[in-house]
Amino acid sequence: MKKKKLLILVNYLSFFISHRLPIAEASLAKGFEVFIGYGELKGADPKLLEEKGFKVNLIPIEPGGINFFKDLKTLFHIWNYFKKVKPDIVHLITIKPNLYGGVISRITNIPNLVSAISGLGTLFINKDLKSRILRMIIFPFYKFSLNHRNQKIILQNNDDLKTLLKWGVLKSSKVKLLKGSGVQIKNFTNFDEPKGSITICFAARLLRDKGLYEFISAARLIKERGIDARFIIAGDLDENNPSGLNLEELSKLKKESYVEFIGYQKDIPTLYSRSHIICLPSYREGLPKSLIEAAAAGRAIVTTDVAGCRDAIIPNVTGLLVPAKDPKKLVEALHHLIQYPKVRIEMGKAGRKYAEEEFTIEKIVQKHLDIYQDLLSNNQ
Repeated sequence: MKKKKLLILVNYLSFFISHRLPIAEASLAKGFEVFIGYGELKGADPKLLEEKGFKVNLIPIEPGGINFFKDLKTLFHIWNYFKKVKPDIVHLITIKPNLYGGVISRITNIPNLVSAISGLGTLFINKDLKSRILRMIIFPFYKFSLNHRNQKIILQNNDDLKTLLKWGVLKSSKVKLLKGSGVQIKNFTNFDEPKGSITICFAARLLRDKGLYEFISAARLIKERGIDARFIIAGDLDENNPSGLNLEELSKLKKESYVEFIGYQKDIPTLYSRSHIICLPSYREGLPKSLIEAAAAGRAIVTTDVAGCRDAIIPNVTGLLVPAKDPKKLVEALHHLIQYPKVRIEMGKAGRKYAEEEFTIEKIVQKHLDIYQDLLSNNQ
């Protein structure tokens, strides 16, 4: 029997490895032939994936902004890639692969399509004129790419679903709500809090939209109060993103010394075991992996009352919610957890239980395999 072909298209190969690799590995084990198209490596090694049995290809995808000639080139390369592979299922991840891959999937008659929208990004956060114009420009792309005849659209929270339904680009019958990309619960085993200064960890790309400046402001305010606390930021620059910091801005922030920048950290279980509180004051998310990993690590969370972030915690049970873009409220929540270690520890325990119930990678992987099978069954 001929193997079914699964083609996964993503901006960054590193994102695929950190967020979708277990799904692809399970697909291989189920007998799929798995192809991975990526736009940039971002530190990942394609040879390691090839050794596992994946067929990996570079597809020129400019991750941020709109450039007519470069994006036309991207469409051409996706077209050729799809025509060459002739996949039975295409799984699109991140914004441009979703838009351009969705358009090409319809034009080239791809039989089954999965569109995974892990967050609506900067374009849906900003309300300025430029963002409104860009939303008008990309509306037909969303409309066309999200209306394939045999398609499932994976969203991570109800707010994104409501936004896209209101915008008029999808049908609710196509949507599957999945809580994030899952977490390897078994990797998180060290639940004892470290000794010494309370450590508050921000683990995310260095984007303004992640609430980076609010985190730094909170660190400054807490230290000005004479409270003994250590603030660390673990993450890389992403200058392709419209809200990303550049090297000059990062250098300036490092000189202020309110926080410690430790760069991208591959070993999240160890990073979180050395922290007391995990903080992500983001403006909007799909369902942030950093927070479900925090729950798995048994750490109290402080995050914002926005789409995606509020879906990652049980308010006042596994963590605290604060308004977005409000450093003073952020300070109050962090100070509360610094002052009351018993509350902090109980929240961490509740978070671990929540992660075991809701966020295990095994559940997420099986739901993806079920989606693939449902789509294939529809075409039999």
